[in-house]
Amino acid sequence: MLLHTEVFGDGEPIVFLHTGLQSGMTDFEEQRDYFHSEFKVILPDLRGHGKSLSRDYSNFYEDSASDLKDTLDYLGVESAHVVGCSIGALVGLFLAKRFPKKVKTLTLSGMMPEKPANWSEIHKNMVEQQSRILENEQVVAYFDQLHGDGWREFINLARQEDSYPFEDIDDLGELKMPTLFMVGEKNADEAKGAVIVPQLNKKIHVSVIPFAGHLVHSEQPEVYNQILNRFLEKYSVVGVNN
Repeated sequence: MLLHTEVFGDGEPIVFLHTGLQSGMTDFEEQRDYFHSEFKVILPDLRGHGKSLSRDYSNFYEDSASDLKDTLDYLGVESAHVVGCSIGALVGLFLAKRFPKKVKTLTLSGMMPEKPANWSEIHKNMVEQQSRILENEQVVAYFDQLHGDGWREFINLARQEDSYPFEDIDDLGELKMPTLFMVGEKNADEAKGAVIVPQLNKKIHVSVIPFAGHLVHSEQPEVYNQILNRFLEKYSVVGVNN
């Protein structure tokens, strides 16, 4: 399916892939404002999010990668810098592995590099948090307005303990394009990536962001933007002048 997509600016294309239950326009706002002066900023709504309406989450990451590839084709984008956090990072990873020619560089954050020993407990806590969301009428009304009513099925997908594709993260060594892996030091399970990821692929750049957790791009936007910009300057013809 083609994804509803907003585009800002001109230049080399950079795609920002939002986190779960967000949309292209409600996430990566600071990055959009920072990079659109020198890059063509592309902000898709992933499958079942925002205006990309869908109730089919049966093969979410595979299908989302195909959606993104088809959308970039439709926009005439041969290759782009791809940046994602959380589910957006996982979709970006699936795109890079299945359609590597579409990805000039890859930037990942909000990802666990390996399955934690206490994953069952972590997952149980996540399910309990999601249940509390469904009990809050104001929050439910907001997400209904943002995504339509299909977002509940996305939550149901996340309730499955095997829904997180750890086996695909183990294959980071297959990546050939320049890759930046950013983690917040406050999230212990993700911060392990600073040690684990270089062992999987020595070519991957790793950055640990202080005073940040899962959402490094919104918790420390200035630091995140500076690091991402320095990374892009190595592999593009432009960077944002500071």
